[in-house]
Amino acid sequence: MEEVDVEPVVTNISGIRPGKRMGFAWGPGDILVYETQNKASGSGCAFIHVVRKDEDIYSPILRKLFNESHHIFVGLQTIKDDLPSKSKKPQFVSISRNYRSVIRACMEELQQAAVSANDTDMATQYGNQVSILLAIELIWNLCEVLFIDAAPAGSLLLHLLDWVRLHKSDVDEKAKGVLQSDSPAEHRDYWDVVCVLSYVLQGRLEDTRKMLMKQAMLQPAAKSMYKLMDSLLSKMPFYNPGGTQTLTEFDVKWRNWHEEVDRYLKDNSFASNQHLEVICKILLGDEDVLLEHKELLSTWYYFLITRLLYCHPTVKPTELHYYAQSSMMMFLDSGVPEPLDSILLAAFEFDIHQVIKDCSIALNNWWFVAHLTDLLDHCKLLQSHNLHFGSNLREFLLLEYASGLFTHHSLWQCAVDYFDHCPEFGRVYLELQIERVPLDTERKALKVLRICEERQMSEQVRSICKIMAMRAVRNNRLGSALSWSIRAKDAAFATLISERFLQDYCAKGTFSDLDLIDNLGSTMLLSDRLTFLGKYREFHKLYGEKCFSDAAKLLLSLMTAKIAPQSFWMTLLTDALPLLEQKEVIFSAEQTYELMYCLEELTSSLITFDVKEEDVEVTKVEMLRLALARNLASAIVKEGTMQT
Repeated sequence: MEEVDVEPVVTNISGIRPGKRMGFAWGPGDILVYETQNKASGSGCAFIHVVRKDEDIYSPILRKLFNESHHIFVGLQTIKDDLPSKSKKPQFVSISRNYRSVIRACMEELQQAAVSANDTDMATQYGNQVSILLAIELIWNLCEVLFIDAAPAGSLLLHLLDWVRLHKSDVDEKAKGVLQSDSPAEHRDYWDVVCVLSYVLQGRLEDTRKMLMKQAMLQPAAKSMYKLMDSLLSKMPFYNPGGTQTLTEFDVKWRNWHEEVDRYLKDNSFASNQHLEVICKILLGDEDVLLEHKELLSTWYYFLITRLLYCHPTVKPTELHYYAQSSMMMFLDSGVPEPLDSILLAAFEFDIHQVIKDCSIALNNWWFVAHLTDLLDHCKLLQSHNLHFGSNLREFLLLEYASGLFTHHSLWQCAVDYFDHCPEFGRVYLELQIERVPLDTERKALKVLRICEERQMSEQVRSICKIMAMRAVRNNRLGSALSWSIRAKDAAFATLISERFLQDYCAKGTFSDLDLIDNLGSTMLLSDRLTFLGKYREFHKLYGEKCFSDAAKLLLSLMTAKIAPQSFWMTLLTDALPLLEQKEVIFSAEQTYELMYCLEELTSSLITFDVKEEDVEVTKVEMLRLALARNLASAIVKEGTMQT
């Protein structure tokens, strides 16, 4: 039967009065909660409470964790699947350590922030975040040893010792205090540091020997006893993975040393010195003695590693679960294990999926499980685990993590790469999430647009461009609006904005955004109105450059080819007046007849409603007729002369 998930944690919202009606609205990364109007009492609440599911992304320090890990994640995806696993393993271990170094850097910054914080609440918040990162790094490091590096028997214990030493750093701090005192050997913590807290329990026997020498100097009578202990400590064998000694040869050597220590303990060689006798019992792995110092060991997994060091140094990975379970039961006695204990135990049992599941429940965001699962998946350790709803575990967690990032004003850009590397549902999620990014500025809109264009997301490109074009029109920024509509390839909207440009020209007599219109190029073919706008601007440039003949041809073609809207014909005919009045004949007789035809067609359909406007139009028509008649006469004379 499938295991039932635990119930979600209840989140209490301060300020909400009991017994009141509540309303809420879901957002992509949060919920808005508010009191609704109560019909019975007629009272309401003016406050809206924001309940965020991932508060950590709003922490400036933790934001560095998300940004830095994003770069590591992208680099991991470039490792080719067709490489042999042996050559990939060092790369995976290196990537795992890079992730851990980023965690440690953030942890140190948070600790400094907690110390320097003036606000007690902020100091507490920073402290809580440090505790979470400590647990995350502890779990990740253990997963690195057991799964990613996959150390074999012999090397396994050495890796686990390094794991404990790294995460039990208070040892060196206490030793430093002892060594800096006036008389280290007489310091009250001397024996705790030497005998229990650090060096012996962590297998740091060279440090232990140095500390014991200080005590031996104060007790000349017990010199031989200290010398014997020093000899035993120096003889303890440690497995060397790079050496020529086989694991079997090491095991024989270790057992001989172990028997020698046991012999000296049984013949009471250290009976007259309580502390040296305790050290001797620890070297033999006496569990009762270890458990007597439970408070100094502090955790069951510290107890486990010490127990393995002095009882089972050649422990195999397959045997770990037995020692881990018994060590936790012995250490906690009847106590209830914390979530961290359960996670670490699942790791020692090599139950990767249980580790991920427990971490997903216990931790307050998806960062850890998403990145660890991705790395484990690249190591081919999760291939057998698929979910019932289509996606595999790696993709599910990456999608959840990236969706949370999309609620942040800047981290959404990192989320895009996570979606890109989710082959099954990543694109669908990206299409849905990208539409929710608020386009606060044109610069941000361009970023979003570039992402969509690179991924051929044509619907989203059109949507973004249309939104920005509409916003530009509302702000009367016609050049920007036209640019966005061209980018969206929206012919209808480009036509609408071109009309606005022409209306503005009619009202002001000049074009705005000349640079844009002058550089339309082939994009002017998007719509007839845009084509007319570009060509009409080209006419003005030709006229300004005194290329009157070319300007006249272009002007006439705009009317005869029906590119120009008929409502704009009067403006075009008015623009022809200066050309008709030139001393040199610009329009030929045939071109003049075409202009006359256009004028008559326009006047026959001309409807005006204002008397003053009608008078103006009539005056323009009369002036045009007169100018056209004169030009026709001049053109006929000129053309007749040229023929003779």
